[in-house]
Amino acid sequence: MLWGLGQALLEANYMDPSRGRWVASGLGDYLVPGNADALEVEIELVEVEDKIVNPLGVKGVGEVGQVGAAAAIANAIHHATGRRIRKLPITIEDLL
Repeated sequence: MLWGLGQALLEANYMDPSRGRWVASGLGDYLVPGNADALEVEIELVEVEDKIVNPLGVKGVGEVGQVGAAAAIANAIHHATGRRIRKLPITIEDLL
């Protein structure tokens, strides 16, 4: 869920035309969300045993939780402001 939040609102890297390099050249310069950016997140586990997937019978969600997060945030922004933003990340400049 935090990956989707970062994709929708924070994560971007731009090329510096004067140097011909990325502005954020390492992970220390790249803006990603942290725990403080999501005040309350509820996690619900669905216990389903599936021995076909692997011997332990467990599945991981992985990146599936990220897919709809950016779209949901973009729809919430559209609902609140009336502006449809069709690029990511959504910045305050897109809304002004």
